[in-house]
Amino acid sequence: MLQRRNSPNCGPRRGGLTPELIVIHYTAMESAQAALDRLCDPEAEVSAHYLIDGQGVVTQMVEEADRAWHAGAGEWHGLDDINSRSVGIELDNRGTHPFSATQMNALESLLRGIMDRWSIKPVGVIGHSDMAPGRKSDPGPCFDWVRLERQGLAAASQSRQTDMYDEQAYFAAARAAGYSAEVPFETLLATTRLRHAPWRTGPLCAADFSL
Repeated sequence: MLQRRNSPNCGPRRGGLTPELIVIHYTAMESAQAALDRLCDPEAEVSAHYLIDGQGVVTQMVEEADRAWHAGAGEWHGLDDINSRSVGIELDNRGTHPFSATQMNALESLLRGIMDRWSIKPVGVIGHSDMAPGRKSDPGPCFDWVRLERQGLAAASQSRQTDMYDEQAYFAAARAAGYSAEVPFETLLATTRLRHAPWRTGPLCAADFSL
């Protein structure tokens, strides 16, 4: 089910850019209605293209061709102004509980349409935390990335070949995977684990080079 509520918090994409990324967020608010009200409040100066509530209802707030204000500061594969390069999807979730099956079904259907319309590859579907390590943690450890990967809606982890498994090699592997923001080692490790292995703790290990 798709409904519409226009947000004033948007504008034209800069520099003639078109979407090449899809950024997935969680709302971290008490309800979908509260999130929707904030995303459409001109004083909040935030928005997204879509919000999906826990029952799978999709609300579009910004046209895909326009620039929503969802990503903020950050970069991916060395590219900045992610707002001009992406479509933003907010999921009604506080980050502390699983995403419902109906919500995930709606997300998958929405992703297929956006990816088809803008020729976005699975590698272009990322989390907010991926492009803003240390600043953002959504969609969080409860989000089922593997489910998307199995359907070709997100890129699966790849083993990054290296002769060494130290911090310097890890920075190079993470950068090759897209994590180009300059952040401390501990922040980068926590961010990549959040996306690829949220269950893993402890010091850097060879398995962390699969990202």
